[in-house]
Amino acid sequence: MIDLRLTRRQVLRGGAAAAATLVLPVRLMLRRAAAQNTARVLVVIFQRGAVDALNMVVPYREGPYYDQRSSIAVPAPGQSGGAIDLDGQFALHPALAALQPLFAAGELAIVHAIGSPDPTRSHFDAQDYMETAVPGDKRVTTGWLDRYLQAAPEPAASVFRGVALSGTVPRTLAGPADALALSDLEQLSLGSGASGALTRGTLAEMYGGRDDLPAVLVGEALRAVDLAGRLDPQSYVPANGAVYPTSTFGTELRQIAQTIKAGVGLEVAFADVTGWDTHVLEGGSDGNLASLLRDFGDAIAALRVDLGDAFADVCVPTMSEFGRTLAENGSGGTDHGHGTAMFVLGGTVRGGGVYGQWPGLAADALFEGRDLAVTTDFRTLFAEIVAHHLGHPDVSTVFPGFAYDESARLGVIAS
Repeated sequence: MIDLRLTRRQVLRGGAAAAATLVLPVRLMLRRAAAQNTARVLVVIFQRGAVDALNMVVPYREGPYYDQRSSIAVPAPGQSGGAIDLDGQFALHPALAALQPLFAAGELAIVHAIGSPDPTRSHFDAQDYMETAVPGDKRVTTGWLDRYLQAAPEPAASVFRGVALSGTVPRTLAGPADALALSDLEQLSLGSGASGALTRGTLAEMYGGRDDLPAVLVGEALRAVDLAGRLDPQSYVPANGAVYPTSTFGTELRQIAQTIKAGVGLEVAFADVTGWDTHVLEGGSDGNLASLLRDFGDAIAALRVDLGDAFADVCVPTMSEFGRTLAENGSGGTDHGHGTAMFVLGGTVRGGGVYGQWPGLAADALFEGRDLAVTTDFRTLFAEIVAHHLGHPDVSTVFPGFAYDESARLGVIAS
């Protein structure tokens, strides 16, 4: 946690530059702290570790799915512990029951057999390629969300325009555009009560009326902290009876909802949820994967309930670096695969359908004879979201080297 409480003696002893640095990181201080409500918000969720898409969104009509998963396959709809039917071909894992009403209401779409054209099964490389959105090129240093923020600049952007609920800035937001990384919203504080007021008053007294760089930095920092004060995470009560899981992921989504509703200018948010590398004892309807999916689905469903009408302007895509093998391994789990599935939720989403070209699970349709094939490049989905949800049609600035075909887009996002 960043401790922003300073005494006058500490400020004087450290000098103006040191005081500015202690108040907030320099990159954050250089940003404009004026709050502006943003019409559209993008909340990106990374299922880090490679989720088993075939158990998350079950292709229950496929015989090979059951043939090659003797102990971890999720039973078909209607059976004990069965999956939740979506469209007669695909079904949700029963632990994702909280998301089924959103699918039925047209607020959740699913893209299956999606992923990276790069064949790597390395977590590190695949995550990097998905976050930079330039598969196979390790020279790229910026993330695709950073390039979006650069390509669509806001002259009076809020310090909260790009936020990651993370201890460090993720690769997705890495680059010249400023992004705020916080493991908890309470990090942005000068302290509470009289202590916080004293610190603010001391800094204002010392730098008020000056126009040199340290004074400008401190002034911007104080305005940012004042803006953060509108969030007050300790006293936040979710709306509409929403109940978030008490997990780290549940807390992240609760704080993202709070930031959206506070009107502090949030445009892009990022959240990580880990643990999806299920090599051992994955389980079927119950077990390790089921526990992860239940927390995942319940947290997202709570976000939707909490946001209420504000959900109309929010888009929530999920992503994972790759999928997992069709066949279970000798440890009751699955190994690194290729194609995966992604969820897209929001008010601008044409939900209620499973998108993408399904390749099937027959032996001759599998990637390298073992994995779900990728028939949709993940950038096709991301580019459509940037163009049609965020309203930035020149996606070439965000996805360099990718030939986005507007006429062949998925149609997940309403025009």
